[in-house]
Amino acid sequence: MNPVLDIELLRTFQAVAQLGQFRAAAEHVHRSPAAVSMHIQRLEAVAGGRLLERDNQSVTLTPLGKRLLAGTADLLRRHDKVLEDLRGTDLTGRIKLGVPDEYAVHVIRDVLPLFAAAWPNVVLDVSTAPSLTLRAQVERGRLHLALAVRPARAGPAAQVLARTTPVWVGSATRTGDLPRPLPLALHATHCPYRDAMTGALDQAGRAWRIVLSSPSSRAVEACVEAGLGISLVDRSRITAGMRVLEALPAIAAHEIVLLRAASALEDPAANQLDSILRKHFRA
Repeated sequence: MNPVLDIELLRTFQAVAQLGQFRAAAEHVHRSPAAVSMHIQRLEAVAGGRLLERDNQSVTLTPLGKRLLAGTADLLRRHDKVLEDLRGTDLTGRIKLGVPDEYAVHVIRDVLPLFAAAWPNVVLDVSTAPSLTLRAQVERGRLHLALAVRPARAGPAAQVLARTTPVWVGSATRTGDLPRPLPLALHATHCPYRDAMTGALDQAGRAWRIVLSSPSSRAVEACVEAGLGISLVDRSRITAGMRVLEALPAIAAHEIVLLRAASALEDPAANQLDSILRKHFRA
């Protein structure tokens, strides 16, 4: 009998690869850690080798695991799209979604079109703001859903969409010793990365000054690329015009979470958007 890739096994594998922990993945797919381990073992049997390297803290993908993840991401998207089409398009409503600026392009370009195609009668109202502002708006019921960044922490991971490691960056064309005081391109007030930058430098006794303070992640990145300042970005957002600054204080891992207002917990449209964001968001 020819081997078959089970969708549920792939869904579990994708959660482990995205969240980096078996326990977090188990909460995400609503299964026990033992069931997640069994799913991975069954998938490894089909794939013909180890997919994950594991230690007490986290898991990483093997080369075979990376190949499987890359090769099946589109399969899962197509599977979900077929199910969404079968469920019909009669859902109506209005959903207010908040997104941090640095992830807005990805969500608007890659995720929201999937929702709009499946549920054309639901009106989307999207706004961008710093993470702490978005959190406050969700708590006050002004937004139904919001993505937000926060320092990674122990505890239930049901809200976590992805984890990321922020790094210090400067211009790729500027080498040598860093200027004193350090010229900072800061993210907007109420952004966790702004607080992480200034807090780490203050704790290390490093003097700094503000060159730029902006709610626009692209403005921050342009300031860095131009050699006017240094900043903190997700490792995945490093451009050819940037270089990692290893000499500065290490910054703890952060996570991107999906927040939901209490008033939207039973909203069918919010349920569908929640589901699509969880399946398709990538840090």
